[in-house]
Amino acid sequence: MFAVKNYQQGVQRLLAACDEELLGTRHSEGKFRLDVTPTFYDGLRCDEPELGHYLRSCTVANLVGKRTVDLAVGLGLVDPGNVLIIAGVPHAQVLVMDLP
Repeated sequence: MFAVKNYQQGVQRLLAACDEELLGTRHSEGKFRLDVTPTFYDGLRCDEPELGHYLRSCTVANLVGKRTVDLAVGLGLVDPGNVLIIAGVPHAQVLVMDLP
């Protein structure tokens, strides 16, 4: 399962999503720190098809975890070369330039 939270600001739709088991964890490596805070990422639980729907409909996404990032890569939303690994945890951000 995935933890997701949607935010709406005008036409901008931000999706925060992570592998459910990473909620509440903190990862540090060098100058990078990744806090997977429930206040930002925890809104509802969904499966892979539902997360795919959310990913296709957002304008900005903040993604954490192997399964979450792998899904975005598989959908062609994230270039694998742009995935940041912090203490073994994949992190990616998506920005859609063409707004509906």
